[in-house]
Amino acid sequence: MNILRLLVLLAFLAIGLVVGSLNSQRLHLDFGVAEIVTTSGIAIVASLLAGVLLGGGLVVASTVLPLHARLRRLERTRAADATVVDAIQTPAPFREGN
Repeated sequence: MNILRLLVLLAFLAIGLVVGSLNSQRLHLDFGVAEIVTTSGIAIVASLLAGVLLGGGLVVASTVLPLHARLRRLERTRAADATVVDAIQTPAPFREGN
């Protein structure tokens, strides 16, 4: 599995290098406060990375965190129910002389 991840990582790295080298035109980005001069290849790769990070963050915030909280609540109630059931089903210890 680790070799597969490494191969996928190298493939995306190679694709990023190809896109960056084929798009070498100068690009001026003006944000009003600052201006960035870069190549269009770097701008494309950076925007794709920003999109992946923002999309992943939205998925984590909207799906993963609520499901994780729900799982924690269910595990707490299950643990509480298990202690009640154990207390009911556990026999009293045998003591001689009673």
